[in-house]
Amino acid sequence: MDFVTNCAADVADQFWAQTRNGLTLGSIYAMIALGYTMVYGVLQLINFAHSEVFMVSTVAALYAIPFFGVTEGDPATGLSAVLIFIAVLVCCMLASGLVALLLERLAYRPLRKRGAPRLSFLISAIGASLFIQYLFVLMDGEHYLFPIRGIADPLGMPLMIIGLALAVVAGGLLLAGVRRGEAGWVDAGTLTGFGGLAALIAGLVFVVKLPDILGPTPQSVPELFATSTVFTLLGTPISNKRLLVVVVTVIMLVILDNFVRKTRMGRGIRAVAQDPQAASLMGVNINRVIVVTFLVGGLMAGAAGLLYQTVLSAPAFWFIGFRPGIKAFVAAVLGGIGNIRGAILGGLLLGLVEAYAVPCIGTQWIDVTAFVVLVIVLLFRPTGILGEQAGG
Repeated sequence: MDFVTNCAADVADQFWAQTRNGLTLGSIYAMIALGYTMVYGVLQLINFAHSEVFMVSTVAALYAIPFFGVTEGDPATGLSAVLIFIAVLVCCMLASGLVALLLERLAYRPLRKRGAPRLSFLISAIGASLFIQYLFVLMDGEHYLFPIRGIADPLGMPLMIIGLALAVVAGGLLLAGVRRGEAGWVDAGTLTGFGGLAALIAGLVFVVKLPDILGPTPQSVPELFATSTVFTLLGTPISNKRLLVVVVTVIMLVILDNFVRKTRMGRGIRAVAQDPQAASLMGVNINRVIVVTFLVGGLMAGAAGLLYQTVLSAPAFWFIGFRPGIKAFVAAVLGGIGNIRGAILGGLLLGLVEAYAVPCIGTQWIDVTAFVVLVIVLLFRPTGILGEQAGG
């Protein structure tokens, strides 16, 4: 009882400050969640590689910001800061949009053409996610994002590759057994044992050897412009960075809403989401709609990545997309996955819930909040707040 009383008192004391924080993070979650919800609406597919589309944006910022003359300890000011931010924003959006297009073209389209089962799409999404992550792990350039030249143990990389290869082989055998519908030429016990062995080896390699392979800590991205208080609202200072997040998010969401509702392609996206076969008979190019859907989701994730990096001073890191990506997925489910406005609502609500939980449980446990929200939603409203109930 004392915990509840103290929690309520702390939330009341910090209400407006945490509301500011929640709306800031919620805006970013909403923009990422749009990628999940739009792809699901069109393809009935959860694109688990969307977190890496977000991650690419932070890496693009690492290279784009110095390219435009901003260095560590020397942020831009005045009109130049605005122009450089717009230029970097465009670069980040294009980088993420390109990766999203490549995902659609290389990871998902071949499966669609073959009429593959949904399990294949899920496996492809996870594989694409891991591929993008470790592609950036191996990057080596001017900033040496993850230099591998100073590996402490020369066996680290080969062992990692062997472990991954065994896991892939086990996965292939498992799929073969599943597709046959029976044990056939491979005994189920052997299949399970080999899969477990490969997973164990891969797990040991990752736990023991991965720190040696990755090398130094993630690279910090130069601060684009200095933080300053723009105004005070209800006793809560509003910084230029937090205000920027909300303004950019509102602009992007208004543009997206108008695009989906008032353009021919937007109407095509809605038509495919409602009934792909009927849309195809009406002359809608399904493949083009899918490509545009991935592109729009990638552009939104790219903008969210730069805003996330700007307001939180997040580093360029191969795994940085995991937590925001998972939370954005929860936001999409909360609002009603497949519903664009539901994704926006879910993102804002999740951001506020997380922020209000901070005074009670502290920042070290804040990530648990998203999973608690997910469990509650799945128990009491599986279709989400704005989702349609089955048969209703």
